[in-house]
Formats: sequence, C-alpha cells, structure tokens
Amino acid sequence: MKNNFKIILVLTVVCLICGFLLSFVFSAAKAKIDENQTKAIYRGFSIIASNFDTAEEETVGTKTVYKLYDSGHALIGYAYLAEGQGYGGTIKILFALDPQLEKLLGIEIVESVETPGLGSRINEESFKGQFRNLITSGEIECVKSVPEKNNEVQAITSATISSRAVVHIVNKGIDELKTILKEEGIR
Repeated sequence: MKNNFKIILVLTVVCLICGFLLSFVFSAAKAKIDENQTKAIYRGFSIIASNFDTAEEETVGTKTVYKLYDSGHALIGYAYLAEGQGYGGTIKILFALDPQLEKLLGIEIVESVETPGLGSRINEESFKGQFRNLITSGEIECVKSVPEKNNEVQAITSATISSRAVVHIVNKGIDELKTILKEEGIR
C-alpha cells in the first residue's frame, strides 16, 4: 500500500512538472506562433489576389475581415479566414471575394493536417485553382466528375472527404463573411 502511494505521488509530481513546462513553452512561443500565422495570411493575400498591395483589418467580435487594396488603393476584395474539420483535423482556409461579393477570387490553405499523399493534395494548385472566379450566389459544390457549372469543383480522387471539407469550410466562410459585411455595414 505504501509503495502504491509513492508511485502515485511520484507520477503526480512528474505530471505537474511536465504540465508546467509545456504551458511555459507554449506561452513563450505564442507570440512567434501568432506572428507566423499573420505572415501566412499576408502571403496568402498575394497568392489569392495578384494585384494585392495592402490590407486593412476590421475586427467584428472575434472575427476579422480584411479589405484588400491594390497599389492605387482601389478595393479589390474582402478576405476572410475560415476553419473547419477535415479528415485529419482542423483546416484553416483564407479566401477572398470580389468587392461585389459575387465571385471568389481564390483560396489558400493556411493550415492543414490532412493525410500525407492524399488529403494533403488540397494544397496543390490544381485543386485550389478551381476556386478562382467561382460564382458565390449559390453554394459551391464538390463533384466527382469534370465540373459543368460555374460553382463546381472537382474532388481529389481518393480524397473526397478532404475535398468536401474544403468546399464546406469555404461555403460556411462565405456565408459568415457576407453576414458580417451586411450586419456591420463594412461594405
């Protein structure tokens, strides 16, 4: 009985020390993590909108909307970071809509832990490129065959769960962005 108590006490102390160390390392790295995510977002703006020059952030509650401008300070669109569940974990997607909120300028996968080899193909330009200039008046659809409509993208073979997850996250994000812009009068 006395041995069991010692083992439990030692394990408890070790767990407390490890927990403290993990929280300390996370706290120390938090600023760098946030900085790297901000860099990834701004890098994504350049990929999504080729004529991107500057961005202006508007925070509404816990959500952030980015107004994208070209070098002449003309509005080229609104960007938003949406996230949702994929096959392997959380997927964060940056996308941008044109100023009229009618077309998707493009998407960029900011964070993904999808299955290497299959699900990770959502990061390939051949998949992401399908989202350029899609009409956003209706929901974007994920199809297994060649897209026939201007709101369809072709799923990645053997990775339809990841493909559908991206489409779902983008659709949800578009709805959120349009609601925020309408309710807050940002647009």
